[in-house]
Amino acid sequence: MSDLILYQRDYCHLCDLALAVLAEARAPDFDSVWVDDSDELEQRYGTRVPVLRDARGDRELDWPFDAAAVGRFLSGGAASNA
Repeated sequence: MSDLILYQRDYCHLCDLALAVLAEARAPDFDSVWVDDSDELEQRYGTRVPVLRDARGDRELDWPFDAAAVGRFLSGGAASNA
């Protein structure tokens, strides 16, 4: 399991955009977790998806983000906490 997790929804155009941004930023491997499959995740992330989470530092980056923001996040910079 990767330390990076992208929380997303099925049929989410913003999630598709986030995947493209992560590719542009050359983000390392990450796991995708669909919040639709869990009441707990739905409650926590339902209106915030897509959200990139770094489990090592317990940090989260909420949408909207661009490749530069992802780069800063991955290097330990700016994050938004839930």
